[in-house]
Amino acid sequence: MPVKNTTIHSEYHQLASVLLCPVETAFESTDKIHRQWKQLNYTSAPVLEAAEKEYQEFAGLLIEQQIECLYLGRHENLSLDSMYCRDASIATDFGYIICNMGKAARNFEPRAHVDYYTKTGRAILGKIESPGTLEGGDVAWIDRQTLVVGHSYRTNREGIRQLKALLSVHQVEVLEVDLPHYRGPEDVFHLMSVFSPVDEKLAVVYSPLLPIGFRNELLARGFELVEVMEEEFDTMGCNVLAIAPRSCVMVAGNPKTEAALIQKGCRVFLYDGNDISIKGGGGPTCLTRPLSRIL
Repeated sequence: MPVKNTTIHSEYHQLASVLLCPVETAFESTDKIHRQWKQLNYTSAPVLEAAEKEYQEFAGLLIEQQIECLYLGRHENLSLDSMYCRDASIATDFGYIICNMGKAARNFEPRAHVDYYTKTGRAILGKIESPGTLEGGDVAWIDRQTLVVGHSYRTNREGIRQLKALLSVHQVEVLEVDLPHYRGPEDVFHLMSVFSPVDEKLAVVYSPLLPIGFRNELLARGFELVEVMEEEFDTMGCNVLAIAPRSCVMVAGNPKTEAALIQKGCRVFLYDGNDISIKGGGGPTCLTRPLSRIL
């Protein structure tokens, strides 16, 4: 159970602690990078030294903001994608839900999360079992009792059914939305590729790929939408991590989205993410598994 005055049923409250899987754990070596990057659909092979430098900058930024950074240790058969540690588990105030990955090459990641939570004495609420699939990048809180989940190539109907069953007993509503085909089954496309809440009623979105019903639901709930332009979508302009209300971390090189956030009163922290984010299609929300936020 959460400590009083904290929750994890939020994407925007002040971030207190976060789980990370650093480059040295996920990438390990240049040889591993060259064996895996094509299979995992990276745009090109990350350069290990550059990735290590970028990750140091990213983690350092979080530490400078007084966020407790906890780290997954080495684990057998982790892929390069294990760096995107949001995907292998979902955090709730009632315990952690262990995902079942829709991308087969990532099947070993949930076990690393189970081992970490068990070792650190954190409760596990349940697991998504085959044939269900569910990835954390398809899941986001829109308020403390409402979790939105994208039906995608990574998260199937059975996975969503199991998620609903785990949370319904805790009076959490699971709002299901259908994601578009876009670039097909091999792409890294998740719900959070097009939706990043940064305050209670403010979200960064890429409307051309945002499901119409979900976009209308956000507007009906009173959300303001910061619209990402097409030229900043592939550079992770829509993947924004809120570390406090209207305090955001994003990949450098998206000046239009950055300016739009500043116009809304946001403070924006930038990191260079060519090798840890853009090449693998995973921005700062993907790089983090938030564990606790302060109300």
